[in-house]
Amino acid sequence: METAFIESPLGITKIVGDANGIAEISVLSEGKKTAKIPESLKECVSQLQEYFRGERKEFDFKINPQGTDFQQKVWQELLNIPFGKTLSYLDLSKKLGDVKAIRAIASANGKNPLWIVVPCHRVIGTDGSLTGYAGGLWRKKWLLEHENPSPQQSLF
Repeated sequence: METAFIESPLGITKIVGDANGIAEISVLSEGKKTAKIPESLKECVSQLQEYFRGERKEFDFKINPQGTDFQQKVWQELLNIPFGKTLSYLDLSKKLGDVKAIRAIASANGKNPLWIVVPCHRVIGTDGSLTGYAGGLWRKKWLLEHENPSPQQSLF
């Protein structure tokens, strides 16, 4: 596995992967960016930079997250949440066929190893609140506003 660190508007982004795909993308509060990006990570880096510039809404590089079968099932469902949209934890549990598994689903959501790409930030509380986000609620708010900016009100 190779690792790269890049700058993003939300902190230093750590990317881990190899020819089999990207296994981890996470955000750190501090750190230094990598001088030379490994070849196997270049497409991921490029697409993340496009996302942060507002030029990309979907990612199409190969991913390879590691987790249990249940976690993989939850992460796969997260990929179905469209850019600029949100889904409640309750709605997510309904889509996965078990409303009683809401806590397990929330836990799997919190263990998502592919920050932004598997869009766990798009899952909110049933009441619309920004709940539980491993990267910090301020980052979740930033990401949701980045994906769905409020139209500026006209002064006239």
